[in-house]
Amino acid sequence: MSDPDVVGRLTARELERFAASHPRSGELRDAAADSLLSGVPMNWMTRWPGAFPVVFERAAGASLTDVDGNTYVDFCLGDTGAMAGHSPAPTVAAATARLARGITTMLPSEDAGPLGAELTRRFALRHWQFTLTATDANRFAIRLCREITGRPKILVFDHCYHGSVDETFAELDGDGRVVAQLGNVGPPVPLAETTRVVQFNDVAALERELASGDVACVLTEPALTNVGIVLAEPGFHEALRELTRAAGTLLIIDETHTLCCGPGGYTRAEGLDPDLLTIGKAIAGGVPIGAYGMTDAVAERVLAKTVWEAADVGGIGGTLAGNALSLAAARATLAEVLTEAAFARMIGLGERFAAGCSEVIEEFGLPWQATRLGCRVEYMFSPTPPRDGGEAAAAFDPPLDALLHLYMLNRGVLMTPFHMMALMSPATSADDVDAHTGALREFATELTA
Repeated sequence: MSDPDVVGRLTARELERFAASHPRSGELRDAAADSLLSGVPMNWMTRWPGAFPVVFERAAGASLTDVDGNTYVDFCLGDTGAMAGHSPAPTVAAATARLARGITTMLPSEDAGPLGAELTRRFALRHWQFTLTATDANRFAIRLCREITGRPKILVFDHCYHGSVDETFAELDGDGRVVAQLGNVGPPVPLAETTRVVQFNDVAALERELASGDVACVLTEPALTNVGIVLAEPGFHEALRELTRAAGTLLIIDETHTLCCGPGGYTRAEGLDPDLLTIGKAIAGGVPIGAYGMTDAVAERVLAKTVWEAADVGGIGGTLAGNALSLAAARATLAEVLTEAAFARMIGLGERFAAGCSEVIEEFGLPWQATRLGCRVEYMFSPTPPRDGGEAAAAFDPPLDALLHLYMLNRGVLMTPFHMMALMSPATSADDVDAHTGALREFATELTA
């Protein structure tokens, strides 16, 4: 852990600097407090560094400017929602054209089929449906799995994140019992009734829990990304696939964040073979969307169970799901922005970012390490990479994390809030990456002085 006196002194200084350079943001937050809870549109915005959230005025490519005129290199990128860069030209053009011709009608648009075909090309699953968020994609996929298997429970990994899906806000307590995650708001039932939880990379525990015979599906990211990056150990995904098949349990891979591994995400990069796949955020260049795909075998079972006269009220769907605007934006983003060439360049920048972090960590003897997943990089306050969510959570140093986010922001570098994660976009440059390395070196100099 860091020296609390040094962290406290630097934090006090950086808060003063923040307040002096963001007066307009503070004024807008105060004014909004009359009508918005905590003065923000969503309460998690209060967790940004500083005494109040920065209010942004415009964003383009990998750059963001706030209402006080401060400009930032943006490595947060909307926590993956702007992975294509802010307002990429092809996406804007397609969305603009679609806006003039109708936004939502409850009817299929001409972009629907080609978009589905592109997702099939990338992920090798033939049957797709669209939602407004990855949360909905995960929620609907879980419901379908329970319906077609007749099983009541799902299995997730400790400290996972799959959006605001009730069944996934579960974790293991100190005695290994399934409980609600910290901050879980109003869980409808005790989480042990709906969910089994094991540690990531723990094959023995996975086999034990699947042997119960009541697990409809395992829902997992191919690597944990919301508690720091936790990579799969060699052989883990092969064992996960073998064990789920043996247990009659369906496997859902959530690629919402791990799309950072390439055009077909981790699934294509590492040859995974899921029964269902979910994705969201990035594929429409910032316009709300989610999608879930399934194999022929799963689709056949879903169709056999579908009650057609109640298909709109069975818990799967939404009036704005599959709207024309979202589909037009996604088709353009995948075809012209998040391309094979773009990912090759983004992953190269991820390598440069990780190398810069490791260089500073070694230079100053910090007990940290940096982990890269495609074009996504995280540095954590532990000397070795965690092997599961429990180890990753234990490595957090909240005061140091808050200071480092604030320090970076005050020097024009915007990192993903909640943890020190950076994402590269097609618009990110080598100079952007080097700006972060320079700021990190400056921070390390002060922290270790």
